[in-house]
Order: sequence, then structure tokens, then C-alpha cells
Amino acid sequence: MEETISLKELFHTLRKRLSLIIIITAIAAATSGLISFFVLTPIYQSSTQILVNQSKSDQQVFQYNEVQTNLQLVNTYSVIIKSPSILEKVIEKLHLDMTSSQLNESVTVESEQDSQVVNISVKDENPKKAAEIANTIAAVFQSDIAQIMRVNNVTILSKAELGTDPSPIQPKPLINITIALFVGIMAGVGLAFLLEYLDNTIKTEEDIEKHLGIPVLGAITSIDMEQEIKNQKNMQTNIARTRGESYGS
Repeated sequence: MEETISLKELFHTLRKRLSLIIIITAIAAATSGLISFFVLTPIYQSSTQILVNQSKSDQQVFQYNEVQTNLQLVNTYSVIIKSPSILEKVIEKLHLDMTSSQLNESVTVESEQDSQVVNISVKDENPKKAAEIANTIAAVFQSDIAQIMRVNNVTILSKAELGTDPSPIQPKPLINITIALFVGIMAGVGLAFLLEYLDNTIKTEEDIEKHLGIPVLGAITSIDMEQEIKNQKNMQTNIARTRGESYGS
């Protein structure tokens, strides 16, 4: 026989296990906050931009085909920027204690669709180091591309700069804590219903009818003996007082 749970029973379970849900949620949020603020290492990002475009004199005009060629070169340049030949020179110039593969993982090269502008972003634990790496990659690429592709069509638009108070891009404590709160609530509610489902103890007359399927004919209630004795003494005192008043009249 399938059991159905009413909305009233759902709210009763939530109210009954509310302390458990609150504790689990608080632990999840606190753990997330501690990890975000004290365990995870902040990661900073710095970016520079380069323009892929053939230099022209004032008398010359840009041809549509040349622009299309530059757009096609953007994809090729994005690969060359992250190639070992470029990154190894960057490592050598900055005396970085890492391999080209490790540096490759921290470098991101992106460009908007139909745009000749390429963004070079670098992530690092040190914001100053991230800016230095990004600028060095752009400078090395600009100087080497003339030899690699036999063209001189790269211009550095903007260099990576270190702000007065750089903010890390990760971790994001507020987002992490919010996610932990949501997960904690879901876990607490789930555990509350699981415990309620596994709890087969009989506490009320309704539980007897629910689990055994038989009607309740009677119930044995608990009696507070001290209160019962006190009530009997009060009753005897009242009776004796009533009799005394009757004799006196």
C-alpha cells in the first residue's frame, strides 16, 4: 500500500527537525567561508590588448580583402601567442620558475567575433607578476611575429597595469557562501525527511492506526503522582471544611 504525505505532515517534519536544518546550514556556510578566506589562495588576473592590422601611410587606404586577411590571422596568432617558442622567451626574460606548459595554463587568449583586437589575460597569485607576464608576452610576440610570419602587423593597444588595490578574480567568498547556504538547506531538509522516514517508533494513537492499520480502542495516559496526591489532599481538606461548616450551622 502506497503511503501519502500531506502538506501538514511536511510542515510538521520541517518544524520538528528545524534545529537540525539550521545546524547543517550554519556548518556548511561557516566551512565555505573559512575555506574561501583562509585556505584558498587568491588568484589575480591582468590583461593586455594587441591589434592585428597592417600599418598604412596616410595616402593608402585599407582594402576589404586585407581586413579579412587580418581577421583570419587572429586565430593563427592566438595559437602562436601560447606556443612554447613565445612562452619560453617570456620565462627566460622574467626568470620564471615554471615550464612553458605551466605558463600556458595560466594564459588565456581571446578575441571578439570579427574583431582584430586580441586580449591576452594572465592569472597568477601575484597581481604584479600577472601584469608583467601579460606585457612581456605581448612584447615578445610583437617582436617575433615579423620573423615568424614575415609581416609587421601587430600593435600593442593597451598594456596591463597594476591597480592601487587589485581584487582577486577567485575565490569569491560571497558566492561560495551563498551556494553553501543553498546546499546546506537542501541537505538539511533531505536529512530531516530521511530521519522521519526511518523513524518507525510509535508515539501517538495516530501512529498506531498508520503503521498497524487497526483502530485505537483505548489509551493509557501517564499520571503525575505528586500532583494527584496534592489534588486528593486538597479535596479532603475542602470536604472536611464543608462538613465543619455544616455542623456549625
